[in-house]
Amino acid sequence: MRTIGVVTVARSDYGIYLPMLRLIQADPELRLALFVTGMHLSPEFGRTVQTIEEDGFEIAERIEMLVSSDTPQAIAKSTGLGLIGFAQAFVNSRPDILVVLGDRFEMMSAALAALPFKIPVAHIHGGEVTFGAIDDALRHSITKLSHQHFVATERYGARVAQLGEFPSRISVFGAPGLDSIGTTELMSSAELAAKFNLTIEGKPLLVTFHPVTLEYEHTERHISELLVALDKAALPVIFTMPNADTSGRVIIRAVNRFVESHAEAQAVDNLGTRGYFSLMSVASAMVGNSSSGIIEATSFQLPVVNIGTRQAGRDRARNVIDVGYERSAVLRGIRTAVSTEFRNGLRGLKNPYGRGDASKRIVDRLKTVELNQELIVKRFHDLPVSASSAARPA
Repeated sequence: MRTIGVVTVARSDYGIYLPMLRLIQADPELRLALFVTGMHLSPEFGRTVQTIEEDGFEIAERIEMLVSSDTPQAIAKSTGLGLIGFAQAFVNSRPDILVVLGDRFEMMSAALAALPFKIPVAHIHGGEVTFGAIDDALRHSITKLSHQHFVATERYGARVAQLGEFPSRISVFGAPGLDSIGTTELMSSAELAAKFNLTIEGKPLLVTFHPVTLEYEHTERHISELLVALDKAALPVIFTMPNADTSGRVIIRAVNRFVESHAEAQAVDNLGTRGYFSLMSVASAMVGNSSSGIIEATSFQLPVVNIGTRQAGRDRARNVIDVGYERSAVLRGIRTAVSTEFRNGLRGLKNPYGRGDASKRIVDRLKTVELNQELIVKRFHDLPVSASSAARPA
């Protein structure tokens, strides 16, 4: 029986993983080993490890790593604690192959710890770029620590190859976050209101704003400009809270103050996958800088006001309206997004991130890939270099 280790650090990646976890769990030839860390174990972020247990998954290891602060020093310390924690976890529960997703520092700790154990790493969502975040450096570093690459688009696959990875190790399977959309029973506005203690009248704005980690010193200004725009828009708003990134607590405090002073504004710590998709289905538009606005929202034909540089560089469909941080730009974006004309123009919209079958294709590859020394040995795949572009000696 092959043991597939999966690292989950927050509600965001857990929702993406869920169809894949179900498939691994149901396969008699596979054993699932869940490594749970990061925000899942933090009461401050809702202790969402309880959701994993309620969904019927056994947890192989819990790795405590988050320092209760959001300074650069705390993030660096947390990364180091994660490296130590995963080293200890792999002694106790060593998987045959380890799955990591995306670009968070917690995932980096897991991938780096796997290296001396010679545990092959499979990376989901490599090759993407997000110009405003430290995520780019983390994502590309994880790529170089990985042995199988499950990318979302052809362009992202080409980037992984540019990093020196062999094409035979790169699979363009789409975004697994889309896989649950067609099978999730969405809640009505009334059901959402009852389950999450919300008041939902009409179509609210769904707002998710994260710190821009390469611009974290400007977080207070960024969130202030957004909140002024929302105040001027005078529309009902439902906020979801940011991740544990540098200056994330600045956003949390500002959002809570806004909610206290605006009767039409509400905030939810954790909607879960079903709740989040359900809110997407009833929202008038999404506002913020979350990757879910770039990837999943397209499948709902949901207008998205994407603020700033955090998602700059990612492939996107025409439902995404890119704006700067200034309140006037954000407000114009919101007014365009909620207009009937813009919404009608999204009919027939196709999602560039696939057709919703990524999880099965990923599990099939995890089940059949040969786990041997040849897989572990990483060689650099050189791309052809033209004479005109070749480096010349000084």
